[in-house]
Amino acid sequence: MNRILPRLILYSDLGQNSILVQLAGILQDWRRGANEDYLIQRIYAQIKRLLDLSTVCGFDENLWQCYLTWVLMTNDNSFTRTCERTGATEGGSVNHFAENDFAVFHQLFHYDFSELEESLGLDCFSTICNYRAIPKRERTYNRDVSLQVRTLRKALAEAPDGHEMFRLVTDYYRQYGYGVFAMNRAFRIRREEGAGLEFLPISNVDGVRLEDLLGYEKQKKELRLNTESFLAGKHANNVLLYGDAGTGKSTSVKALINEYYDRGLRMIEIYKHQFGELSRILAEVKNRNYRFIIFIDDLSFEENEVEYKFLKAVIEGGVETRPENVLIYATSNRRHLIRETWNDRQDMEHHGDIHRSDTMEEKLSLAARFGVSINYNAPSPKEFQEIVLALAARQGIQMDRAELLARANAWEVRHGGFSGRTAQQFVHYLEGSV
Repeated sequence: MNRILPRLILYSDLGQNSILVQLAGILQDWRRGANEDYLIQRIYAQIKRLLDLSTVCGFDENLWQCYLTWVLMTNDNSFTRTCERTGATEGGSVNHFAENDFAVFHQLFHYDFSELEESLGLDCFSTICNYRAIPKRERTYNRDVSLQVRTLRKALAEAPDGHEMFRLVTDYYRQYGYGVFAMNRAFRIRREEGAGLEFLPISNVDGVRLEDLLGYEKQKKELRLNTESFLAGKHANNVLLYGDAGTGKSTSVKALINEYYDRGLRMIEIYKHQFGELSRILAEVKNRNYRFIIFIDDLSFEENEVEYKFLKAVIEGGVETRPENVLIYATSNRRHLIRETWNDRQDMEHHGDIHRSDTMEEKLSLAARFGVSINYNAPSPKEFQEIVLALAARQGIQMDRAELLARANAWEVRHGGFSGRTAQQFVHYLEGSV
């Protein structure tokens, strides 16, 4: 392995601390006759790292090949960036260097550890190459990453040579891209002092779909139309979903990434205190071959908060044009997002403004930056009962209709009024009590 790895060209920047590079160094020291106990200690350290990564990503069967597949899927280089946008251009000179690298990976995929194991009395490599993972709940690992790695790994393992591996991986790049955005559908952001912006995958994404949200057909249709126009590369608008609490605004937005993930939709969730990072987010994603929804949940501002001015400029109106592959979807219980007071209508008398109601107009202008506004109003008592009946049937709850509705009405009085959330909470309560 230590003789193979230096032949990499495009994929050579693996990082000195990567498992692959560390194992190559161990094999080199083994051939030089290094102390066996020290070699075993170093090998076990890398095996543990591989097992930890396998647990997070849901690797199975052949952890060594899964790891190499993951390296190919996540490596950021000039070739992967080009393939994401255009695929592997036939006849391109860079393909010569890429095929050289895939010939190296073909050798690594079928690397024989038996001589090392026999020399040191180990069986760890044999074990990870014939692995049976313990069944896990989906929330304990990233199912999107697991499925993609295991599917591509199996195809690569059957490839007869590096040329076929080249075809399989470049097809993957063209369909999904590379890196963290290829294998995940939703993200949060983090930026520590003195560090760059980091996108953190949300591994346990809610699997809800739009049809799971009962009612609100007109609202869901409007949301679909705007999103599908966006995915088709046509003009689309930023969206504000507003209305009563618990009516499904956030659920509708989160359902979009499950509906349209395979068409290249990705979601980045940010919070009010992170609005200062919006320009950095746009800079990071504007050249990627995905469509991004920046999701702001429960958006509202108090009278003394001024972050809305920055958000206004970023949404529309700043010097830098918002990238065509980014939209902002926000939910709020307030139609106009910013708390208004009667003093806003008296700014000429009280605050010295020349024109009456300028303060109020400035506040209203933020909501106007969203081209589409969708109202989610609270259901009527009859609609609430229909939601309860449908949810109870979906969960297989057997109960007399009159008793079910009577208990639902009593629950609603004590738990926040008529809403889909209240109905869902009531049905969850019934599941645990009947």
